Amino acid sequence: MPAPMEPDTTPEEHRQRALLLADLGRYDEATEEIAAGLSAAAGAEPDTGAGGGPDAATGAEPGAAGGTGPEESALLTTLARIHLAAEQPAEALIAADRAAAAQPGTLPALVVRAMALIDSRRFADAAGVAGQILRTWPGDAYAQRTGAALLSESRNGQEALNAAWNGVRVAPAEAEAHLVLAVVAARLRLFDLAQRAYAEALDLDPAIGDAVQDVGVVRLERRRWARALEELAEEASLGAVPAEPPSAVDPEQADPEPEKTPAPRPNWSEPPAVSRPRKPVLDVSADSLDAVLETIRYGANGTLVASVLTAAMTLVSAGISRVWAGLIGFLVFLAVVLWFRSRLAEPAGLVLSRLRGTGRALLAALYLTFAAPLFLLAYAVVGGLPTLIAGMVLAAAADLVVLTRRR
Repeated sequence: MPAPMEPDTTPEEHRQRALLLADLGRYDEATEEIAAGLSAAAGAEPDTGAGGGPDAATGAEPGAAGGTGPEESALLTTLARIHLAAEQPAEALIAADRAAAAQPGTLPALVVRAMALIDSRRFADAAGVAGQILRTWPGDAYAQRTGAALLSESRNGQEALNAAWNGVRVAPAEAEAHLVLAVVAARLRLFDLAQRAYAEALDLDPAIGDAVQDVGVVRLERRRWARALEELAEEASLGAVPAEPPSAVDPEQADPEPEKTPAPRPNWSEPPAVSRPRKPVLDVSADSLDAVLETIRYGANGTLVASVLTAAMTLVSAGISRVWAGLIGFLVFLAVVLWFRSRLAEPAGLVLSRLRGTGRALLAALYLTFAAPLFLLAYAVVGGLPTLIAGMVLAAAADLVVLTRRR
């Protein structure tokens, strides 16, 4: 249940509480604060109070003017970061998409959306967002180093390395810029460069060595890059000392155990335990319903059109029409399934379970939509117009359910 909202508690105060709870690893309670903040923002008047600088977690100006749009976007961005920290990329992507819709084109929403896309293994989309970040804010130190790291995660290459160098050029005194350069270079197997960049990061901020132990969302990016470097360090020891050439000194006079000064190594250990969110904060049932309706409409209409064309082809050649029916039936069925899965923001099983309780007619129409293209495949195998007509009837019935529901 959302945390009880005090009469004078503003959405920004709820967000700040969520950040504090997240820093303690209490992600479940942090999401409850975000839920309360979203409820407060839904009925809040535009806030024109002055605030400090941009928040470290979202880049939002505390108390910034602009009504509930910026407030909602800041809350949703923080929610997405909490889900990312809790290793819940699906929930993070839902929140990030809504944050971007509430305030389009803002850097915090784009950053968190790119991270959620990467964790959801949608690398092409993430690379596009990372490229947008780099192009839109060429002089912003945070945007450049974060965009470079995200581009490296999604599509590594020379472009990512150039962006990482630009991040160092824009902010040479910031440790995270050198950390990002180390990560990008290590991914390209440029281990000498990675070692030097990581050593420079440690010189600027020794706390970088303990970054993976951080909990919360304020330093989410730093922890993310440090963990990436930890994984890459398994392939090549970034702190290894190169082998010295044989010394010309007499072995008897040489120190049997010469003292070596190793290069800095990451000081990593297991992060503390955290409590992950157990209940969803955002209601995505309306989005799922739209996905079901679109799937039925497109799938049923596509099957009807394909069936009519198949029937017309029988006037030319029954063999050609059956070959066509087999090909187009398979393509329509595949397209319907892929479209349905891509449009959902939650597991398909959960959507179907909800429809069983609240929308049995829509559930039946959805199943008819999936079944109708299979009759085109059946017609390709056994022939016969009754088989083709049966598929058209199923598709028309599914389409009729959607049309009658709208009236």
